[in-house]
Amino acid sequence: MTNPLTDRFAELRAPAQWQAVDFISDLHLQASDPTTFACWRRFLQRSPVERADALFILGDLFEVWVGDDALDAPADRADPAFWRHCAALLQAHSQHTPVYFMAGNRDFLLGQAGLSSCGMQALPDPTVLDFQGQRWLLSHGDALCLDDTDYMRFRAQVRTPEWQSAFLAQPLAQREAVARGLRQQSEARKRSNAHDPPLWADVDAEAARQWLQRAGAPTLIHGHTHRPASHDLGNGLQRVVLSDWDAAALPPRGEVLRLTASGLQRLPLKTA
Repeated sequence: MTNPLTDRFAELRAPAQWQAVDFISDLHLQASDPTTFACWRRFLQRSPVERADALFILGDLFEVWVGDDALDAPADRADPAFWRHCAALLQAHSQHTPVYFMAGNRDFLLGQAGLSSCGMQALPDPTVLDFQGQRWLLSHGDALCLDDTDYMRFRAQVRTPEWQSAFLAQPLAQREAVARGLRQQSEARKRSNAHDPPLWADVDAEAARQWLQRAGAPTLIHGHTHRPASHDLGNGLQRVVLSDWDAAALPPRGEVLRLTASGLQRLPLKTA
């Protein structure tokens, strides 16, 4: 029977034996940032006593993803070699800890072949996580940044099957050139913003409340905005924002949000 509160949201029920789950987002992994990559690798290779029972990656794991076929590109090309290295580390991690992935605005083209190579399980955006009798709404967050009208138009375009099919039909080198152009635009936009991390349009509070009410969940966990904080939305509702990762920044950024039966806890990472 369809629940009228949750008919638009996917749901994931955590196994009863799970005692802790970790959430991360916005790592923007790329070959040109070895410092953040090293931080992430240390995180994945922690000892068993430090690990949670599951890892949820809520988007923008990669700075860019131009198609799963990039994993099969010649080994002498920097980006494909880097992505294969990332996939191998994730695959190894998934052998002992399930890894769930929700697409972000940078890696929404990660398909089933790429997910399989990484050992990750796809999550729709948004998804309700039922953990130890409580409901938590998970999202990357970009779909709720309604005031960023330019991005919302771009998002609507690139998420269509027609656009994605046409883009993925282009030669890999051409797709990589498009991605470089988009990254250059993004960097130029960052330089025009005096804040570090840059401040963009934030999540719309009313839209977040509506999602939570429909999901029957009191808390939304999301990334995308690069502004880690907890926001009271009224009437017992809140949204909790994940940190982005930039181990080369001053000061460095890198944080895991851990959920246990006691609630949420922010765990800073060793960034050097």
